[in-house]
Amino acid sequence: MTQAGDTGRIPTNVPYADEILNGGLLPRSAVLVRGTPGAGKTIFGLHVLAGGDGTDLYINLGEPATYLRETAEQFGLDIGHVAFLDRSASSAAFTQDSTYDLFHSGEVENSSLVDAVRDEVTETEPDRVVIDPITELRYLTPDEHQFREQVLGLLDFLKGEGATVVLTSQAAPSVPDDDLQFLVDAVLTLQNNGGRRTVEVSKFRGSATRDGKHGVTITGDGMCVWPRLDPSRHGRSGSVETLSSGVDALDDLLGGGLTTGTMTFLSGPTGVGKTTTGLQFVTAAANSGTQAVVYSFEEDRRTMLDRATALGMGLQDLSGAGQVTVRDIGPGEVAIDEFTRQVRRAVEGDDAGVVMIDGVTGYERAFQTENTTQQLVNIGRYLRNMNVTGLVTNEVHRITGEFRVTEQEMSHLADSIIVLRHVEYRGELRKVIGVLKMRTQSFEHRLRRFEITEQGLVVGEPLSNLRGILTGTPDWIGDEDGP
Repeated sequence: MTQAGDTGRIPTNVPYADEILNGGLLPRSAVLVRGTPGAGKTIFGLHVLAGGDGTDLYINLGEPATYLRETAEQFGLDIGHVAFLDRSASSAAFTQDSTYDLFHSGEVENSSLVDAVRDEVTETEPDRVVIDPITELRYLTPDEHQFREQVLGLLDFLKGEGATVVLTSQAAPSVPDDDLQFLVDAVLTLQNNGGRRTVEVSKFRGSATRDGKHGVTITGDGMCVWPRLDPSRHGRSGSVETLSSGVDALDDLLGGGLTTGTMTFLSGPTGVGKTTTGLQFVTAAANSGTQAVVYSFEEDRRTMLDRATALGMGLQDLSGAGQVTVRDIGPGEVAIDEFTRQVRRAVEGDDAGVVMIDGVTGYERAFQTENTTQQLVNIGRYLRNMNVTGLVTNEVHRITGEFRVTEQEMSHLADSIIVLRHVEYRGELRKVIGVLKMRTQSFEHRLRRFEITEQGLVVGEPLSNLRGILTGTPDWIGDEDGP
């Protein structure tokens, strides 16, 4: 009899996969795992079998049993309790006088296989059965009708014996498996598009599941599923406070500081000080006892910490004490859904109250997927729902000229927008800072001079006589000294 977990489900033994399946597979169900070669179907089946604690059965019609045992061992999956009904094509089959066995009629061959399955199931009484790949049976039956009849009969028999069945199918235009999808209780589709692996649950009788495509990785530890972030599934209450930057003049510009539990964009061209300003808020939060995490997509961790140290921020000491976590992420290092899981782990596991993403261009380059913007929106909504303060640095590529807040049309995500700009005065390039938007409180509507010194950030007095910065033609009215 199949042993179910605490939820009444059969665990897949694939990390986080049961989250998208609402707890796991249903007992005595038939699940079709489909995908192109190399998508991970066999590894998924091995995971399911490795999660059992009784006798399980692997009916291998493709790869030989020795190869499957070696594969499981490579991924650290214990399948010592698994019995194999090895019907794979092997070189030994062609060295024996077995022409009739290989090429006789489909009815005789299929009958022989069904009898072998019945005998094996009767003897081992398996809780879990994997048939890999079920599509091989097409070549053992004379027509499609008999193929469907045989598969349906086999599934009814196995489920009647109390087994949960996983079938694999080579999903390809030349080998359609639509009929199999009708015969089973659940369908999982694995895809590998240009190195980006995903899984999608397109059918699951008797239960709700998580919609959409979810990230998949296969490493030396086996397969892992990274559920797509759904902000609506997360939330917690918390007090609304003010997060100081630690720089009095900057706090004055912001009407006291940032409101906790909101998203703030730091927008401006390269070299203007977006990251440094974000790190100033991170440092101030950590010094007040708030856990913070920084995800750097533009520079490595060592460089970021050294730069902060040169500015006297003390970020290095805070990082060493575990109050601030800095992680650099390069292109292709993690999948987008794996990254959102890291954010969740920082917030829910490490109790991070401030999360900084530096910066948007590097973020898009790191994941190179078509939905990076939507995922960033989801991250922002998740942080809000969890009452976490979010900081995002966003580069606009025009150093001077007509002002743009973002180049990805994401300004709607921000509760607050801090803009930093280069301005030219008498042949000298200077910086200014201002607040374009704050949803939660009043703020100063004037620009201020902005400098980055060895003593940290310096925010000057309001520049009342500065005109035209947002149109790209700044001008100084009645101020000979300029900013």
